[in-house]
Amino acid sequence: MINYKKTQISYLISAITILISALFSWIYITASNETPSINSGPNFAISFLMLVIILILSSLTTLTISINETYLQISFGYGFFRKKITLKQIDSVQVVKNHWYCGPSIKVWFWIYLKIYSIAGLNTVEIIMKDKKIYRIGSNEPEKLKQYLSEQLNNG
Repeated sequence: MINYKKTQISYLISAITILISALFSWIYITASNETPSINSGPNFAISFLMLVIILILSSLTTLTISINETYLQISFGYGFFRKKITLKQIDSVQVVKNHWYCGPSIKVWFWIYLKIYSIAGLNTVEIIMKDKKIYRIGSNEPEKLKQYLSEQLNNG
C-alpha cells in the first residue's frame, strides 16, 4: 500500500521535448518529400536515433516519488529510470538546496558518492544512508516529503 505519492512535472523539459519533436518531424517530412535519388528519403538509423532522443526526453518530464511501509521509490516518466531505496537503510533526512549547475535529470558525484534525482527547481530532500551514500531527491514540496520520511523512520 502506498502511503505517499507525489508527481512533479517539468514544464521546461516538456516544452523542449515538444520543440525537438516538432523539429524532428519537420526533418523527417522534408527528407521524405525529396525527389528520389540515391541519397534521398529518411534514413532508418537517423530516424531511430531521433526516436530514442524523444523517448529519453519524454521520460524525464515527470518525477514520481512514492513511499510505502518498506520502500521509497523514485521514478522518472513512464518508469524507465527508477530507484528503490529501503527505508530501514536510511540514516537521516534533511531539506537542502542544490546548486544551479545541478540542473534537471539524474546525476552522480563520485567523490562524495552523491546521486541527484531532480527535474525542476533547486529544492531537494537529502537522504543519508547508513552506508554513507547520499541521495538528493527533487521535490516541489520538500518539507512535506522530509516530514513524512522522518515519521516513517521514527515508526520503523
